Amino acid sequence: MDFSGRPGLIMKADFVRSQVGGFDVDLTREFFQGFVNHALVTLHIDNLRGANAHHQVETIFKAFGRAIRMAASTDERMAGVLPSTKGHL
Repeated sequence: MDFSGRPGLIMKADFVRSQVGGFDVDLTREFFQGFVNHALVTLHIDNLRGANAHHQVETIFKAFGRAIRMAASTDERMAGVLPSTKGHL
């Protein structure tokens, strides 16, 4: 995840079924597309494996939460600036 001001989504997740209860797993991608478009971030999601669509969706959202925390945290070694591919923010 990169809070770059440039929206982009790469998502590779082959869900093992199309529904989890009444939830259409295609909406997972729609959520993340909406997020990157409005938050202006670049986000890559790779779900490497899974035998249960519920657990696939769950791990994607848990990893996303962790990635947000890591991307938004300051690094004390950077003396108050956030690094970016375009210099710093």
